[in-house]
Amino acid sequence: MVTITNLSKSFADQILFENCDFQINKGEKVGLVGRNGYGKTTLLKILIRQEEADSGSINLPKNYKLGYLEQHLNFQQTSVIQEAMTKFENKGEDIQWYAEKILFGLGFSSEELSMDPKNLSGGFQVRLNLAKTLFSQPDLLLLDEPTNYLDITSIRWLISFLKNWTGELLMITHDRYFMDEVTTHTMIIHRHKMKKISGSTTKLYEQIAAEEENYEKQRLNEQRKNQDIEKFINRFRAKATLATMVQSRIKMLKRKENHQKLKHIKNLSFAFPYTPIKTSVVRQVENLSFSYDNLSLLFSQLSFSINNQDRIAVIGPNGKGKTTLLRLLHEELTPKTGNIISHHLTRVGYYAQTNRLSLHPENTIIEEIQSSNPEKTSVEIRNVCGTLLFSEDQALKKIKVLSGGEKARVNLGKILTQPVNLLLLDEPTNHLDMDSCDSLLTAIDNFEGAVVMVTHDEMFLHALAERLIIFDNDQVTVFEGTYQEFLNKVGWKSEINQQQDENSTEIQSINRKELRKQKTEIINLRNQTIKPLEKKIEQLTKQIEKDEQSYTNYEQQLISASENNQGDKIQQLSRLIHEKEQNIENNYHTLELIMEEHDTKKRQFDEQLQELENKN
Repeated sequence: MVTITNLSKSFADQILFENCDFQINKGEKVGLVGRNGYGKTTLLKILIRQEEADSGSINLPKNYKLGYLEQHLNFQQTSVIQEAMTKFENKGEDIQWYAEKILFGLGFSSEELSMDPKNLSGGFQVRLNLAKTLFSQPDLLLLDEPTNYLDITSIRWLISFLKNWTGELLMITHDRYFMDEVTTHTMIIHRHKMKKISGSTTKLYEQIAAEEENYEKQRLNEQRKNQDIEKFINRFRAKATLATMVQSRIKMLKRKENHQKLKHIKNLSFAFPYTPIKTSVVRQVENLSFSYDNLSLLFSQLSFSINNQDRIAVIGPNGKGKTTLLRLLHEELTPKTGNIISHHLTRVGYYAQTNRLSLHPENTIIEEIQSSNPEKTSVEIRNVCGTLLFSEDQALKKIKVLSGGEKARVNLGKILTQPVNLLLLDEPTNHLDMDSCDSLLTAIDNFEGAVVMVTHDEMFLHALAERLIIFDNDQVTVFEGTYQEFLNKVGWKSEINQQQDENSTEIQSINRKELRKQKTEIINLRNQTIKPLEKKIEQLTKQIEKDEQSYTNYEQQLISASENNQGDKIQQLSRLIHEKEQNIENNYHTLELIMEEHDTKKRQFDEQLQELENKN
């Protein structure tokens, strides 16, 4: 068990987190979320002693080993396979197979295992660092954005690997689907505090939203009660008969710790501007072929249309031509053979992975975004900056001091300066935090025009893709259907044999009749469990409403009795008000516990039913 107590960290006047406690128990896989700049990476560096906390303690079991995915590259061996095994104490041939398994899973070929790591591309050098970390077999594995530079098949392999990981895991990633597939718990750094729960990112964010909504209700209710007390004090301060009650209420107000209004946290909120186009086909690709110089063809005879309102995802392993295809569609490159026919009213918004490298380092954010459309007024550009969380002085920051995520937002801003009807997006989620990715997904979904997007993010694929261009097994094919339909009907070649084995085993172990029987049993048990809880929730809600109405009536009667100097009645009503207040608080507490039990049970039954559906 890892135990963190009263942990605090700040830089200058910026507090990252303060007085935070949490534990990572045996076998837990924890996803760490929070906005960029809130201290996620700093927390990991504190755990491995690369940085010092301002205060607090970290307690680890004796001989407990931490494994951290290093961002810097420092290779000592002359071959990839030897470098992968440097963090393992025994480097004999008996463990080389395990290193090869990890390297193959991360996309290395047999030929690349003997290469000098220094001769690998930047992306594969990062993969090698990841392989070394996985191979070190620590007790607690610390991963900071492990999916960076991985393609979709490697990410799917890594999900499977981490699901089977027997140690503990603390992981940062912007990829919500990846995190939810792997982790058992989710922890957030939010308002300088840390909160950890059992369950997914969705459950955590919903719980925080509910808690803050409840907090605001309590604050307003407390404010109303204080105002009522102040009115009572002001009204009856001069009445000798009520002097004791007035003083009691004055002391009550002084003792109270009032809830402060929560500071509003701005969210990334933008929409891609759209210009209408009166055509069903925005761009037509006919018999397209391309290669760089005299190298072999990346693809040939590729034909497809981009229709108005299309949602096309370009997917496949890295280095096969996905980005090249987008550059061809943007008319940056000239095809070797074939044609790309564009409607004369097509207007393109292009987001490229390399765009952030072409930003002018000495420009301010305002100047850089305005350079994409000089006709926009400074007020209009300021409005664009504001939607991307660059408000006021933030918009005057120079490009050279921005983080990767901030540069990504600047590139989005450059698209937002003029209306388009075709979006070409190459890995747009890179360097964005989870909240920003959610906002980007919403903006793409709401865009009225066509979208062609390269992505390895399976949440985006499941949510958006309606057609696919697939680079797999040295072929490029067009699939008319969703990503889930592709997985069900075709699947990735590297996974087909394993999937066939699993499907065959599943068919042998359980037939459809048994599945229906199990489903019926689960539904009956769910009804027996959930319905009584729903009945209790309904009863408690009605009782709370009834008690709150009585509470209000008693308060009004108390004011009347006070004005008429009815001492006995004042005491009686005060007692009744206190009793009702206690009843209301107790019922609210009970309601919260029952609703949590209801949601947990319902989710468990839904997961069981979904598991059976997947087997069907």
